[in-house]
This record gives sequence, structure tokens and C-alpha cells, in this order.
Amino acid sequence: MTSDASKLRTPIDPIAVGLRGFGPLGIFAILVIVASQFLAPLSAVLVLIWAERSRTPWHEIGYVRPRSWFGGLVIGVTFGLAFKFLMKAIVMPFLGADAVNQTYHYLVGNGAAVMALIPLMIVTAGFGEETFFRGYLFERFGKLIGHSLGAKVVTVLLTSVVFASLHYFDQGLAGAQQATITGLVFGTIFAFTGRIWTLMCAHAAFDLTAVAIIYWGLESDVAHLVFK
Repeated sequence: MTSDASKLRTPIDPIAVGLRGFGPLGIFAILVIVASQFLAPLSAVLVLIWAERSRTPWHEIGYVRPRSWFGGLVIGVTFGLAFKFLMKAIVMPFLGADAVNQTYHYLVGNGAAVMALIPLMIVTAGFGEETFFRGYLFERFGKLIGHSLGAKVVTVLLTSVVFASLHYFDQGLAGAQQATITGLVFGTIFAFTGRIWTLMCAHAAFDLTAVAIIYWGLESDVAHLVFK
């Protein structure tokens, strides 16, 4: 006789199980999502589809309802703005980076280009990169190597290297150095909080602050505030 518990048991979904695992279907999903990062924020959209179809709980990719949406926004924007100034005024000059970001120098005084770039920055950096690099990759590495302190350190390091490598292609060594540091900082925060909303706001604010500094022609001034 079948028990009531067995009647209520959720049927096994082989596709969901395969997508969560590291067999052929799981590896295929990983490759598709990783490859789509070159068309960001498509990768983030695919991550959300993967999470839904694989029945992965949203909190495992950092999508946790914040205690306060507005509070998280304010903290994230404030942190992102301050972090960018710290990087531009102290860290990057200390590393010997050029004061001017040649890749985005065309934005100086170019209001039309900046207005077109603002929504792209918010969607691509804030939503896209955080969902992929922090949410998805942390979930995958967590399943693969665990959630111990050592495993989290490895995850932060590996995701930061991947994050930096993608920035090398369009911004060179300085871009990769900056991305490594931001990846380490954002990754460490995510490793301890498991929450992505504030990091999304911080990442978008970081990039938008960089755009504002370039637009107003302040790169050299900020870069030489400490190191003349």
C-alpha cells in the first residue's frame, strides 16, 4: 500500500537534475551560458532561465529579497561611487596605469554617447555581470567544490580571474588589473552575504561614476590627486 507521503512526493524531473549537475546536459548548459557572456547581458537572461528550468532556488544565485530595496540601492550606489574614486585616485595610479582610459576617451564631452551608454552600463554591468559572475559562477563552483571558507576563497579568486580576462580584450592591462580588484572586492562581499541586489547597484554606480569622470574630462585631475 502506498503511503500518503509517497503520493505527495514531487516527481523527479530528469532535465532539471541534468541541468543542475555536471553531466553532459549540465556541461552543455554551462558552455552555452559562458559563451553568451560575450553578448552580455544575454548570459544573465540565460542564467535566470537555467535557474527556473533546473529548479534551482533563486537564493542560490543571490536573488534574495533585500530587507529594504531603497536601503540596498543607497548603500550600493554610495559604495560604488566611493570605490571608483578610490581606484581612480589611488589604486590605479599606484599600479602605474595611464591616467586616461583610451578605450572610452571618446566620451569626453560627448553627451549623446554618454546617454546611450548609461542604460547599457546599468543593464550590462549591474544586472548582467553580477548575475553571471557572482550569482551563477558562485552557485556552480559551490556545487562543485563546496562552501567551506577555503572553497569560497578559491571561488572568489577564479571568478575574479575570469572577470579580469574579459576586460583585458578592450581595456588592456590596466582594465584587467582594475577588474581583478573589483572582482575580488565584489566577490568577497557576495561570498559572505549571498545577496546580489546591493552589488548590482554598486557595480552600476562604479561604472557610471567612471563614465561621469571621463565625460567631464576629470580623469587626469582625479588620477593625480594623490600621486602628482
